[in-house]
Amino acid sequence: MTTSEPVRDSHGTAGCCAPPSFLDALLASPTPVVMEVKRRDAHGYDLLGGRTPAAIVAAYESAGAPCISVVTGRWFGGSPALLRDVASMTDLPLLQKDFITRKDQIRTAKEWGASAVLLTAALLPASSMHTLVTEALSVGLTPFVEVTEEAELERISQPERCVIAVNNKDIKARERDRGDLGRSMGLLAAVRATGTRCPVSASAIDGPASAARLLDAGFGGLLVGASLLRSGSPSTWVAEMASARAGREVR
Repeated sequence: MTTSEPVRDSHGTAGCCAPPSFLDALLASPTPVVMEVKRRDAHGYDLLGGRTPAAIVAAYESAGAPCISVVTGRWFGGSPALLRDVASMTDLPLLQKDFITRKDQIRTAKEWGASAVLLTAALLPASSMHTLVTEALSVGLTPFVEVTEEAELERISQPERCVIAVNNKDIKARERDRGDLGRSMGLLAAVRATGTRCPVSASAIDGPASAARLLDAGFGGLLVGASLLRSGSPSTWVAEMASARAGREVR
């Protein structure tokens, strides 16, 4: 059993042990899949299928999720209430997935229960990226920086303390495209060269076999939403991914 440094309050009094950061939890997991709670897909189709967020969170925990992404963006039917609700259901580190562009949004995310915040490089100039990464780290959140092209990597400050994720979909099209996993494969070397400890492939991962290929290629983690939500059984999805990584036929 490992121990963490005690959390100290504003008076320096030691309290309970600090939970692992989002980044550390993902790195330590044998199942490095950030599993996503999302009400609708990019086309507006329901992804919950009559299930409650609580049921989905429980299924993700059973499947060995190290972290959970909670989509609060309105495009996907999200809201701040969804993040607060999920935070009350689980002790797993949570990513708030939305468009974060201001420092006050980061502090609010922390108040709502997030352990990480999405920073979209395509929307942020270098100065803003630096400010937001610094702010996130200062309040104990992991910056989860999303990129779509190599030039965006140059804007990321302190990459060794960030998760850097390649988004396989086009945000300019509101992610309504099919996505291209080739983008992840093409950018992996450049992402790793930044010094990040955890390169991630995100979105358009359509099943366990694709997930296995990405992890075998060298990604430290994946972010998967619709495929898991449509699978009916996240535990089975994860088992099939593990089988595919081991070189066995996926059944």
